[in-house]
Parts: sequence; C-alpha cells; structure tokens
Amino acid sequence: MEPDVEYVGLIAETWDALRGDTSGWEDRAFYLAVIRERGEPVLDVGCGTGRLLLDFLALGIDIDGVDNSEEMLALCRRKARRLGLTPNIRLQRMEQLDLPRRYRTILVPSSSFQLLLEPSDAREAMRCFHDHLQPGGTLVMPFIAMTAAHDRSFTAEASLDDGMTVRRTGREVFDPATGLESTDDLYEVLRDGVEVRSERHVRKLATRAWREADVASLYEESGFVDIRWYANFTRQPHQAGDAVFTVLARRA
Repeated sequence: MEPDVEYVGLIAETWDALRGDTSGWEDRAFYLAVIRERGEPVLDVGCGTGRLLLDFLALGIDIDGVDNSEEMLALCRRKARRLGLTPNIRLQRMEQLDLPRRYRTILVPSSSFQLLLEPSDAREAMRCFHDHLQPGGTLVMPFIAMTAAHDRSFTAEASLDDGMTVRRTGREVFDPATGLESTDDLYEVLRDGVEVRSERHVRKLATRAWREADVASLYEESGFVDIRWYANFTRQPHQAGDAVFTVLARRA
C-alpha cells in the first residue's frame, strides 16, 4: 500500500510553531551522546523541518537527512539559509531508501517508524537501514508504547511569525485489537480571534503499535545484533510501563 504524505498544508506550515522551543527535549541530548559514541556520518530519517539535523549540523556533525514530505524539506532549507547552513537532504521514503553514502549512525526520531502501517513496509525499511549502515554501524529508533485502548482529545495554540494564531484541535483513538491508531485534526489560523483559514486532516489509519517481542524479531530478522533497550531517552533499562522505549542495535 502506498501511503499518503501526512505532513502537508497547515500541518507542515505550523509544525515548528506548535512544537515551540525544542532545544531542551531529552531526545536531543540522547541522540547527540549516541553519535559521539557510535560515530559519523549520520543519517536522520524523517528529518522534517530540521529540528535535530540543523542543530547537529551547526555543531559540525556530518549528517544527512531524508523525509517523505517536500513541504517539510522546503521549510528545512528555508531555516538552513537563515542559519547559513547547507544541509544534504533528500525526498525519500524510509522503506525506499537509495542513497550513495553508508553511515555509522542512523536515527529515526519522533517514533517516525510507527508511521509505517504495513508490516511489509516496516521490514523493507529495516532492510534499507541495514544496507545503508557501515559494518558495525548503529540504528537508533524510539517507539511509543501503546497497549491499552485510548480515545483522547486535545487543543494546542501557538503564535505565528505574522502575528496570527494557529489552533490545533485533535483526537487520537487507538484500537489494541488492530494495533492501529486513527487521528482527526482540525487546524485553524486566527486573526484577532477570527478564523481566516482552516484544514481538517483525518487519517483512519495513522500509527502502528509495536510490541517489544515483535520489535526484537524485526531487528534480528533484518541482521542486527547487540540489541539494547532503554527507558525513554535515558540509558536506564526499559521496563514495562515506560511511555517510550528506545532501541539501539548494530549491523553485524
């Protein structure tokens, strides 16, 4: 199944504003420590607008990026120009990676791997990651732990550079019987409280949950060894109940 591109329109345009200041996010320090330990060059899969990629590039790290949204990549390039950076980024899906370089470290941040809904696509992405690593290279991926059913709603607002406000009203529903989550998001751009633009993005299938046993099988079947499990973005061992578990593994 060929998935649609999720990050378009107001989702892409307001992405950074709604996320706010991400400099203190704990995954940044975690990934940076992994890169220092495991080596460069680095590939950021699902680099988006460059949250990590531009930050690490500014630190002198040899890092490339791929994303399946041209709109997100365009925003990344625009931010890079303002920062005086020249990122090497390409429009590619993770399950169709075809790059000329081989990497010491591959990052798949923000649980982006879980956007692959079909197990066959997940297996193909793992093959691509394996083949794009140098021997002994490391793959790093976090997973959101989803086991119990949920149906939750939320609202978030942020100010835009032009003085207007964006409001996101979302709903997420997870069905443990299928292991899939659906999402329904309304984005509204407001000027002085009056709507001037809106988009609704509904994805009946948005995210796939992965059980630890299935993740382990996926890594092993794809040729990875020395698989390590961590709680969230720490070096503490993963335990049941962790909201996020992060997996590091090496290409043999």
